[in-house]
Amino acid sequence: MRTGTLRVPGAELFYEVRGAGPMVLLVPGGGGDAGTFDGVADVLAGHFTVVAADPRGYSRSRLDSPEPVDQRVETQSEDAARLIDHLGGGSAYVFGGSDGGIVALDLLARHPGRVRRAVVHEPPCVAVLPDAAEQLAFFGQVYEIFRAEGLAAAAAHMMEGIGGTLRPLPDPATLPPRAAERVARTFANLPLFMEHELRQFTAYEPDLDALAGAGDRLVLAVGRETRGHLPYRPAAELARRLGREPVEFPGGHGGYTERPEEFAELLVRVLLG
Repeated sequence: MRTGTLRVPGAELFYEVRGAGPMVLLVPGGGGDAGTFDGVADVLAGHFTVVAADPRGYSRSRLDSPEPVDQRVETQSEDAARLIDHLGGGSAYVFGGSDGGIVALDLLARHPGRVRRAVVHEPPCVAVLPDAAEQLAFFGQVYEIFRAEGLAAAAAHMMEGIGGTLRPLPDPATLPPRAAERVARTFANLPLFMEHELRQFTAYEPDLDALAGAGDRLVLAVGRETRGHLPYRPAAELARRLGREPVEFPGGHGGYTERPEEFAELLVRVLLG
């Protein structure tokens, strides 16, 4: 594995590259970073040049501003496009999980020439749902609890509201050094996620006309264990509106960290069609 940095407007992105073959860009969910994908990377690296980055303002990707700023979907997707260009991909396969799935949707809609195929796993863009107002209010409640009572209370409320479909982070003391460092970074990122990303990303409304024009280059993915719960619903609703069937992957909302080898093997088959 090699690492590098890329200057983008307002930030410096940290990225990791491993493997050989066509590029696949992995986009982590809110609070995650490149290390989120360590479990799937070994399988993917047998087929692809695997690229993963820390989103701007998180972990090892630094903002130019001294204070955190609100995260924007379009800014993160522009960062993804620049990363593909920087690493010579021309176009890349893309996988995005959770908020990373929202970034992948935006990248495909606004930069279709850079995306060979996008697998979008449970993007929490609840604004697409018939009960959008109720679900947006729920995430607003999570934010208000965070401001009033702190991260632990807010996380507990969110976990209950999404049906317990995301496993809690393990204790870093129980993990090997690289995994422990990743989990510690994620814990440090979570307050930034709650303050500067949660409400902004869940309110995102995808460009359905642009996505319809992408044809079979868009795959909406869901977790088998989230069926019937909130994380499953936006991907299923987008699939319905676009006239296609979602693909079920192993595990729940974080299936790529919960069952990485099984998840990665299916992901390779789906990406390569």
